[in-house]
Amino acid sequence: MDTTTEPFSDELARWLGSDGDKTLGGLQKFFEERTFAVAIVLLMAPTALPLPTGGITHVFEIATVLLALEMVAGRRTVWLPQRWRQRPLGPRATEKAMPALVRIIRRCERFSRPRGSRLIGRGPTWRVLGVILALLTVSAAVAPPFSGLDTLPGLGVVLIALSILLGDLVIAAVGLLIGIAGTALSLAVGTAIVRAVRDLI
Repeated sequence: MDTTTEPFSDELARWLGSDGDKTLGGLQKFFEERTFAVAIVLLMAPTALPLPTGGITHVFEIATVLLALEMVAGRRTVWLPQRWRQRPLGPRATEKAMPALVRIIRRCERFSRPRGSRLIGRGPTWRVLGVILALLTVSAAVAPPFSGLDTLPGLGVVLIALSILLGDLVIAAVGLLIGIAGTALSLAVGTAIVRAVRDLI
């Protein structure tokens, strides 16, 4: 866990305003051991926010699932294919989604407290959070296209990853509830669409 006194939102804003590469590789150099949570927050920000993304969210969701599975395996250092490490996050993410995300994070920081922070860094909790992050990311990825139903599971992923950075399991619980609600809504709408198509056939 990070021991600096600078709020994470300020660190993120500083990284966005820096001259360094806005890639996953550049992210790892800047945030070091916190890269897992920071990368998941940034990768899922375009999904969690109702902004046009040009279809790039599926690439980010695949990377997020890979990171979550690495957490399940107990890894503490991020491994990604070299091609992904060098891939720019893109102006839609760095200029639109992430500045909006910084504002959301600052609101969370006002209410965040170190609740359960010792548990978050431990192996069993780390693995369980990895499983939850992977499942919610898949839920966002398979939501009916152009429905906006990927937003709630995506927001749940962002909040859970943010809870790791802030050391607050209450935020993780809120993220889990939002993710479950979004997944249930997506399943309900998807089922309704399938039934409607069957009736037409």
